[in-house]
Amino acid sequence: MKCDFFVFPLVYSDFLLYLCVKIHRMKTVFIFDLGGVLINLNVRRCMSAFEALMGEATMRAVLGMDSNGEGVKAVSVASKQLMADFERGLISQDDFVAEVLSYCHSGATAQQVTDAWMSMLEDLPAERLATVDELRKNHPVYLLSNGNDLHFNYIERTYGLSRHFDGLFLSQEMHVAKPEEEIYRAVDEAIRAKEDEETEVIFVDDLEGNRQAAEKYCGWRTFANIAALKEAKIC
Repeated sequence: MKCDFFVFPLVYSDFLLYLCVKIHRMKTVFIFDLGGVLINLNVRRCMSAFEALMGEATMRAVLGMDSNGEGVKAVSVASKQLMADFERGLISQDDFVAEVLSYCHSGATAQQVTDAWMSMLEDLPAERLATVDELRKNHPVYLLSNGNDLHFNYIERTYGLSRHFDGLFLSQEMHVAKPEEEIYRAVDEAIRAKEDEETEVIFVDDLEGNRQAAEKYCGWRTFANIAALKEAKIC
């Protein structure tokens, strides 16, 4: 009985040690959205440019831009399909520009359409990339973005974005977009296969629907922006 008395404390202490080691060894992976989290967007400016090219009603029907300027929302079957195909890489940037140009006023050019679309992009503050780089010293960091070739190629040329991340998950390359379950499952599977099954994933995305989907489908811990990460003392 004397020996049995000391069995529980020994086993319990070993279990606590196991938990501490397991928690300590658990890897944390960060995944960042691009637009609205890293690079600033100016949807109102983009809307104004397209209104000048095709009129407000046509702009809303073709591109589905919300009049409050807070984002891009499909308001017709045509705009849903066009925007969905473009951000999933199902049509080329040339085809996208040509399709939009077909709705513009007479005399409009493909370059004007391209310039209007690119006007959505503003700056990418250096301090945001500095935060990514600082996190990357101790953690794997990935990018998960609904995007398109026109925007992403410009950002890559201007900021060398890819060199700041361990991997990029882009809707136009994966042919699926947030908040669809398939994209989260694919990213989660790829990261856990590369990093660790016990990995904790922290996902930063400015759209609530995208965060909710990430939590629902994969159990990721989510934040709306880098400021929220800092407030939680995560970075």
